[in-house]
Amino acid sequence: MSRGVSRRTFVKTGVAAGVAIAAGGAPAVVAGKAARPLVIASRNGHAFKNGGPRTAVQEAFERIARGEDVLDAILSGVTILELDPTEDSVGFGGLPNADGVVQLDACVMHGPRRRAGGVGALQGVRTPSLVAKAVMEHTDHHLLVGAGATAFARQRGFTIEDDLNTENSRAKWLEWKRRIDPEHFLDPTKRVEAGERSRAAMIASGRLDPDGVYGTIHMNAVGPTGAICGATTTSGLAFKIPGRVGDSPILGAGNYVDAAVGACGSTGRGEANLYGLSSFLVVEQMRRGAHPKDAIAEALNRIRANTVEKRLQRPDGLPSFDIKFYAMNAKGEHAGMALYAGKKPPEYAVCDAGGPRLVAMDALLAGTPEP
Repeated sequence: MSRGVSRRTFVKTGVAAGVAIAAGGAPAVVAGKAARPLVIASRNGHAFKNGGPRTAVQEAFERIARGEDVLDAILSGVTILELDPTEDSVGFGGLPNADGVVQLDACVMHGPRRRAGGVGALQGVRTPSLVAKAVMEHTDHHLLVGAGATAFARQRGFTIEDDLNTENSRAKWLEWKRRIDPEHFLDPTKRVEAGERSRAAMIASGRLDPDGVYGTIHMNAVGPTGAICGATTTSGLAFKIPGRVGDSPILGAGNYVDAAVGACGSTGRGEANLYGLSSFLVVEQMRRGAHPKDAIAEALNRIRANTVEKRLQRPDGLPSFDIKFYAMNAKGEHAGMALYAGKKPPEYAVCDAGGPRLVAMDALLAGTPEP
């Protein structure tokens, strides 16, 4: 945004844009030198509405256009997915761990305030992103996990439920359990290998969405004054070892914001992201002047180079998993990029003055994680 544009000028034009979205049409284009607020997210940010009128990116953009705090607007968007029982990779109805228990992770970062909060292995709360925000606002910590995170949520007045499974998530877990454990328990090594094979078989048979296995929503946004914020929320790896925490709640991995530079987040194999704190790396590359697309490519190339374990490689030595990044800089330039092009062209969600839409992602490698 031009520093000469007043808040009043933006709010007038922004409200008009929000009204247009609420009516179901594209928002009006902000004229002159007014700011260009922007929301980007993983593909599911423009795929689920939980019975409401707007998708996550639409909701976030409309609220930013009304002048709301950028992080609050983002959270109003991602909680749509957290509460939607048909989105089985996030929040309520997310695919459970190996014991059939839904454990959730989330992280929020507020650029202007230079503050962050996260939760890991949280049980019983449908909206972990809001608990992460409470950690940011009401503690001196960045991350609470497990029973401590649940106790904190209870203290802050969140409803704690005994079971966040839906009929859909429980049915998928039971099928996975039957596949992995037909004769009760195997030895640990065989059980881990059987779990991986069962996940792959369920994907191949269409019972599991490959994007949902490591399912997550990441969203970042820039507001009219240049405020940048981000959030990531997930139910984590489907049928994971109880207590497993991936990249989503970790600063610099699943979510990273630098108020002066930009933001980045990720979906996909969290362990690969964690090893190199890839979202931090992307933002640092943008600090040095790289376009978001080039910054993501650097992170993906490092993940490719660091994948040296045979169990994580295809026969040709390339990674046997996928991972995607979503990045924007302070100028409003943005990109999404995947490790693999996949069977269907990958996409990410965008909402700006041109309205909500899905945009094609570039990919570092052709084909799929399977040879």
